[in-house]
Amino acid sequence: MNIRPVPFDHPDAVKLNDEVQAEYHVRYGDGGDATVLAPSDFQPPRGVYLIAYDGRDRPVATGGWRSQDHNDEGNEDGDAELKRMYVVPEARGRGLARRMLAALEEDARAAGRVRMVLETGTQQPEAVALYTSSGYEPCTKFGYYRHHEASLCYAKPLRQSR
Repeated sequence: MNIRPVPFDHPDAVKLNDEVQAEYHVRYGDGGDATVLAPSDFQPPRGVYLIAYDGRDRPVATGGWRSQDHNDEGNEDGDAELKRMYVVPEARGRGLARRMLAALEEDARAAGRVRMVLETGTQQPEAVALYTSSGYEPCTKFGYYRHHEASLCYAKPLRQSR
């Protein structure tokens, strides 16, 4: 697997984003994630968007993070918000999501972010299992879906305490 940064509006990113949105619609019946995202959200050093390509150069996994600081949606200074984690169905079960998550955490840490935060939902038990097994713990709800009952928010410190 080859993980590389791409712009959020890269054709492969758009393709995988469309696929994850379709999956959200199937799971929640709401048309997909309505969180507003812009390509500029993922431009270094304030974020990054990664795609994993298989040995045939096909995009098989994706994810990004964007900087968030204290705001009216519940974020805190130094947050890196995880967005659009997704693995295509035929590539699941191979550890790609875990590798993508580790790459995103490392990139956010190198950019000086202090906490990785994410929002997922009750209809994504695989995501919850990945995040909790990777050291994420429930946190105060934040973001677009913070008032939704099906929303679950998690956080993980990116810096070691001294």
